[in-house]
Amino acid sequence: MSYFDGFVIAVPTAGKQQFIDHATAIDPIFKELGAIRVVECWGDDVPDGKVTDFRRSVQAKEDETVAFSFVEWPDKTTRDAGMKRLSEMMKTDERMDPEKNPVPFDGKRMIFGGFAAVVDI
Repeated sequence: MSYFDGFVIAVPTAGKQQFIDHATAIDPIFKELGAIRVVECWGDDVPDGKVTDFRRSVQAKEDETVAFSFVEWPDKTTRDAGMKRLSEMMKTDERMDPEKNPVPFDGKRMIFGGFAAVVDI
């Protein structure tokens, strides 16, 4: 069954196109590493919760929009190998150079994790 990496970030709302441009440049790398697909989602209906919510999870400011992204892998073994290669590429691949393709969000506030699918209907 597929394996997923999920990401939630706060992106400056005025930087939506920069976010799209960055994703368009970076996301194909995940496909090169074996991912089945990469999906980038821009917050459209992200309500404030009573106890917690997406905005609080990433300390989103008033001028930021919450984005949710996921990478689907065929399995965890492929994901682990891909992420290992990605870590190595971050040192050598110019597409990963933040000077050439700046990250349009504060990575310190990103939440992420790997998830094993348990139901797929």
